[in-house]
Amino acid sequence: MNAAGALNGLPRALRKRVWPHAHESHKANATAHIALGANAMLDVTAGAKPTPATITTRHLANELAEQHQLSKKQGLEMMVELIGMITKHLKKGERVKIAGLGILQVRKRAARMGRNPATGEQIHIKASKKVAFRATKELKMAI
Repeated sequence: MNAAGALNGLPRALRKRVWPHAHESHKANATAHIALGANAMLDVTAGAKPTPATITTRHLANELAEQHQLSKKQGLEMMVELIGMITKHLKKGERVKIAGLGILQVRKRAARMGRNPATGEQIHIKASKKVAFRATKELKMAI
């Protein structure tokens, strides 16, 4: 299979935006580079599923700023402050419920015995905390 063949599962709009070097002359492990936007690229390796684009805080902040006629700097400041507030409440042990998205909360993991996969030796894993996310029904249905 060639790199162009790996693009068959993609929407037509994305297939049209493939860089010209994704053609039949490439070997089976050829990679096609797909332009997704300003500077975003999606690499598609022949025979593999495409890796979805990663949306960062900066991307979300830029969209937020654009929708509310703010500067990109103001949008980023709002996102950073929101993340800071969520972190502060999680540190206190509080649950953070965001309507339409889900619930974030800190859960404690008990100490347990594990196994080193390289040697098979048993190891002790100490107790820890983790942030758990439970999606709302609306989010699950939307996806």
